[in-house]
Amino acid sequence: MITKPILEWLLDGDVAIQYQVFRDLLDKPKPGLRNRIGIEGWGLRFLQSRQANGHWGRGFYQPKWTSTHYTLLDLKQLNIRPNPAIREALQLIIKNEKARDGGVNPSDPETPSDVCINGMFLNYACYFEVKEKELHSVIDFLLTQKMDDGDFNCHSNRKGAVHSSLHTTLSVLEGIHEYQQLGYSYRLAELKHLKKTSIEFILMHKLFRSDHTGNVINSNFLKLYYPGRWYYDILKALDYMQAAGVPYDPRMGEALEWLYAKRTDQGLWKLASKHPGQTHFEMEQAGKASRWNTLRALRVLRKYPVRPE
Repeated sequence: MITKPILEWLLDGDVAIQYQVFRDLLDKPKPGLRNRIGIEGWGLRFLQSRQANGHWGRGFYQPKWTSTHYTLLDLKQLNIRPNPAIREALQLIIKNEKARDGGVNPSDPETPSDVCINGMFLNYACYFEVKEKELHSVIDFLLTQKMDDGDFNCHSNRKGAVHSSLHTTLSVLEGIHEYQQLGYSYRLAELKHLKKTSIEFILMHKLFRSDHTGNVINSNFLKLYYPGRWYYDILKALDYMQAAGVPYDPRMGEALEWLYAKRTDQGLWKLASKHPGQTHFEMEQAGKASRWNTLRALRVLRKYPVRPE
């Protein structure tokens, strides 16, 4: 599936793409490439967009998608190394954005925190090596938000939602994965149990179908967005599962076949229309072949091959 022309095309992209291609598709980690992510290309452009007050955009969460929150998520996905600018921005969040319930909260600290925001925060905070004790209240908050059906919905503590959401559940799973990767132990047994039930929740829905009717839950789940922001889609879910070492499950089969079928005649994957909102810059053009989606699809299908090549 990974032909020489495809490989050459991928490696002609940004240094962040190059680094992940060597690591994930060729099993040849190149730390020197990772060192360059912060000093050239997309990584440098994100860093140069930082304001004098230490934030991006207008602060922690506004506007979408140029705020500190979403910029740190973008930088994490580039696999940039932690650096002083990133560490300073994280400390601003930890110092100034904590709510009474223990979560990080861009609104009134007396109001309930958003579960999805806290899952994403845990994701990039752990990746950028925030100290474990500074994450205790976020872990405590997330564990109090598990719903009766076993998982999460960002509206459960604010708008009375009664059924878990794939969007929020995946955000929390990504956070738990990075927490485990860092080797932290606070309430780890509970988080591991939660990880197991949350993966089962996604598989129960065959990644995109209602467990009651079998219908597609949301047509956007079948579009290949990047960056994914807070939104769920099947490639984002499958990429999480391969990274987390989740064994193949037959309930992945339809989503994997769908992903395979989206491959172009050139063996590439295109980029869907963007999630609306302000951006620092566009990494790729909607409707065109996407290095991000091709890289992610190839590493998913490498882990879970659906057809012999």
